[in-house]
Amino acid sequence: MKSKEYLENLTGEVTGTFILVFFGCGAVAASVLFSAYTGLFQVAGIWGIGVTLGIYASRHLSCAHLNPAVSIGMVVAGRMHARKLPVYIIAQLIGAFLAAAAIYLLFANSICAYEAAHGILRGDPSSISSAMMFGEYFPNPGSSGINAVSLATAMFAEGIGTFMLVLMIFLLTEKCNLGRPENSLAPVFIGATVTVIICLIAPLTQAGLNPARDFGPRLFAFLSGWGNAAIPGPKGGFFTVYILSPILGGLLAAICFTKVIEPMMNRSSHDNDSCCKD
Repeated sequence: MKSKEYLENLTGEVTGTFILVFFGCGAVAASVLFSAYTGLFQVAGIWGIGVTLGIYASRHLSCAHLNPAVSIGMVVAGRMHARKLPVYIIAQLIGAFLAAAAIYLLFANSICAYEAAHGILRGDPSSISSAMMFGEYFPNPGSSGINAVSLATAMFAEGIGTFMLVLMIFLLTEKCNLGRPENSLAPVFIGATVTVIICLIAPLTQAGLNPARDFGPRLFAFLSGWGNAAIPGPKGGFFTVYILSPILGGLLAAICFTKVIEPMMNRSSHDNDSCCKD
């Protein structure tokens, strides 16, 4: 019985993460290669839609974490047994890697033409301008103007962005929050949260917020010729910024919700003298 459950979880996380990364990284690729969008909000909106669709597609199979930071947060909060964690993280990485492969197959000729037109030798430090379609970099290579982002700033940006995302997931899905939307609408609001966070964080770090979303495509880029430009990247820091910081942000959000916010909500829901009353 457990093997069937694990297979369902694996299938759900692979499917949902594939959808999320395919739409999101696909939008980044279209923006880099064809200048297909006029502003950050359009790309962020596609990421948000990708998240929403990924959740709807997989929530019945795996509760649709689609992000190791979310899965680890759920374990810490007692919402998922720790024995499931390896299955979830492996599935998320597989889904992200396969999505990157699909995007590369779709745009391979265009990527080569883009690199030739801009004098980019794949694998050189300058090739981050094409590698950014897969993994993320700080400062954002696509940002215009002066954009000085230190390692500490990048870590803080990814950490607080993921903190807000995971906290909102708890607030939008936990029954103790009587003000949450209907369960069927929660994915829409989670997708909207991703859109808003990307609009704020992406000019600094491209807004990863998800270790699987970063590492799966980054690994594919590493194996597809970008080499050291993908891992560890010209400035390094990919592990601390895009893997460690989101995990720490998710952990902090889980602790904040379960130890501070949830007890208050539970007390408030049983308090006849609620502050919502006159």
